[in-house]
Amino acid sequence: MDIIRIIIAIILPPVGVFLQVGLGLQFWINIVLTLLGYIPGIIHAIWIIATR
Repeated sequence: MDIIRIIIAIILPPVGVFLQVGLGLQFWINIVLTLLGYIPGIIHAIWIIATR
């Protein structure tokens, strides 16, 4: 299941984080990072999925 979340995180980072943690603080941080730059959003999403 983590492989699918990582693929989703590469395409749409906030969705990958949402599937992992729901509407928590990490989701909102990822929204901000994705708006500031797509690559930071991807890195954060993959980090959240890999560590939980």
